[in-house]
Amino acid sequence: MSLRLRIELALLALLISGCDRHAGAYRQPPAGEGAPFAAAVALTPGGGELRTEPNPRARPYYDNAAAVVTGMKLYNAMNCVGCHFNGGGGIGPPLMDDKWIYGGRLDQIYDTIYFGRANGMPAWAGKLTDEQIWQIAAYVRSMSLPETLAANGDGTPSQHPAPVPEDADSHDGWRLTPSDGGKAR
Repeated sequence: MSLRLRIELALLALLISGCDRHAGAYRQPPAGEGAPFAAAVALTPGGGELRTEPNPRARPYYDNAAAVVTGMKLYNAMNCVGCHFNGGGGIGPPLMDDKWIYGGRLDQIYDTIYFGRANGMPAWAGKLTDEQIWQIAAYVRSMSLPETLAANGDGTPSQHPAPVPEDADSHDGWRLTPSDGGKAR
């Protein structure tokens, strides 16, 4: 048997041995604890139920001015401003209005930051601590508060954030608003 034929057979055997694996072996979720699963959008696979009650882990971040200010610093440090600008939107959606694609409650914003979203929003789980993600979520939620909008006047948006009162999120996050023609946000 020629050397060339032996090399070709060896390469063929190597290729065939790699075909025995199935695609699922490469797509295992990371080990360890993460955030509990929460519905990310109003459409759920298999027709599952939406989670409409707020996550109790959000409670420490309501009425917490320090969390909002720290969240603002992290928002800038992690370059969230690169896509969302100062909340007015750009490459990413605006954060200072009342239209939220994946829900506008503090815990829903946390889920968006933690898990990421299709079409560009990266997942920050494993890159930031849980507390840091909650702090950024508190800052992002504060951007659309009337108190924050009023405090900024004509200056750069969202530079004087107000703490998020718990009653600001006393809705299911998927409410309909008259300003969007009755479409879910």
